[in-house]
Amino acid sequence: MIARRFNELSFVEKTDFVSTEQSLRVLLAIESSCDETAAAVVREDGAVLSNVIASQYELHEDWGGVVPEIASRAHLRRILPVITAALSEADCQPEQLSAIAVTTEPGLVGSLLVGLTAAKTLAMGLRIPLITVNHIEAHIYACGMGRDHTIYPSVGFVVSGGHTNLYDCRSATESRLIGGTTDDAAGEAFDKVARILGLPYPGGPSIQRAAADGDPGRFRMPRPLLHSGRLDFSFSGLKTAVLYAARGIPGPDQLTHTPTELVPDLAAAFQQAAVEVLVHKCLLAAEQLSYDTICVGGGVAANLAFREALAEAAAKRSLRLLIAPPELCTDNAAMAAIAWELFAAGHVADLDADVLPGLVRIGKAGNAPDDSELRLRMAGYIAAFTRLPEVRSEFAENPQAEEPQKSFHCLKQGA
Repeated sequence: MIARRFNELSFVEKTDFVSTEQSLRVLLAIESSCDETAAAVVREDGAVLSNVIASQYELHEDWGGVVPEIASRAHLRRILPVITAALSEADCQPEQLSAIAVTTEPGLVGSLLVGLTAAKTLAMGLRIPLITVNHIEAHIYACGMGRDHTIYPSVGFVVSGGHTNLYDCRSATESRLIGGTTDDAAGEAFDKVARILGLPYPGGPSIQRAAADGDPGRFRMPRPLLHSGRLDFSFSGLKTAVLYAARGIPGPDQLTHTPTELVPDLAAAFQQAAVEVLVHKCLLAAEQLSYDTICVGGGVAANLAFREALAEAAAKRSLRLLIAPPELCTDNAAMAAIAWELFAAGHVADLDADVLPGLVRIGKAGNAPDDSELRLRMAGYIAAFTRLPEVRSEFAENPQAEEPQKSFHCLKQGA
């Protein structure tokens, strides 16, 4: 499997992918839950024929985090080129697809709606099943992609910018939330600490690079809830501890910027504290569930210090540790291969399926607002994609249904 990245203004060179076998069905998967616009063509045996990702990090860099409105507008501009590229890379025509899979929860409402509207329009136009995918479950499923043996039952650990959650995973379609953060997610804490230290967004890679030259013992950082005996996390206090160590306590003498000479040691101290908590809670979950398999996914799972510390701790306890490959840790559509499991179990969605935005927290449910204007606009953009008269005619009389080809050509030309 090869992932391909491109930015908003250019496309990289084509890459050869495995050819589709005639005897096996293929589906198109769409992912747009946060700030990555992604599409993949996945065969029912799990082979990833294409995996195209358009990252938005350059759009959010100045803000130090994802701005929802900017993210949804970027998805709207990029969704058609990304889908087109994914099908082209896989040498697949829309008529050859057997299903459309799309992430509908959790995530940013506008971002999710762009992907869902595109998926619905394709499914309706092609008259093929629509399969809705849980983004968190897909991250865990990515740990087993390319493996011959099952990864279930297992402790599922998703560590990302929005979530730091532990799950009791019985199968690909059955998981239960057993623990999570009470405030900031681990990835969010990395981003905020990077901003405190004057390091660029995204914070995970920046902290890792800075920490490589630092002494974690120079600053003593708290390990929130480390010995609570519960599977809860809290990173807000750790973030504040870094702020005070870097600039002093609030008051007239507090610095406005972190002294450059302190950055490596502060980065190392923060990373060590965060990793220690993450590893401890993950092992505690395995102990409480009596499972011998741990599956870890999400953007923070790409952090080298975390991977090494968890691998060492798991080996000492004879636990099987499965961490998603780095290219599948960050958001991507290939991990929506879980849709084949859902399809086999009969989990097919209706065309009135909705998104469930927000963050997954214990005792908290997302709310799906009515955003009919955005849905209608997206439907107008996607309608012409399949070139099917019954799809196009449904929106032909609506003045808000803009011509999609204009947007697509401007994007390719770098306008």
